[in-house]
Parts: sequence; C-alpha cells; structure tokens
Amino acid sequence: MTVSTQPHLIRFLQDELAISTASIQVALKHSEQDPGPLPMILWQYGLVTLEQLEQIYDWMEAA
Repeated sequence: MTVSTQPHLIRFLQDELAISTASIQVALKHSEQDPGPLPMILWQYGLVTLEQLEQIYDWMEAA
C-alpha cells in the first residue's frame, strides 16, 4: 500500500466498515513498531473480523 492510498483506506475503514478511530490508531501505532499491511495488523489484533478483512482486500484490489 502506498502512502497516498492510506488516507483513502482509513476513510473506507471508518465510513464503510465503521471501524473506530481508536482502533485504527492502535493499528497504526503497532505498524510503526512491527511494519506490515494495516489490514493484517487490524485483523491480528482482533480489530476487524475475517469477513471485514476480505472486504478491505477486495476494496484495495478495486482501488
């Protein structure tokens, strides 16, 4: 994911999947310490379901 895509991804997470800002901030903080794709970090920490993870990757593929 490019840096320019990340704001769009965050907007998608908040608007379409109703992921809280706090959850996104937790994932972003963890991604600084342990770099990896934001969607996977959200899932690893239980902040999104597997179904939501699939929706995120579908959205990213279409974007």
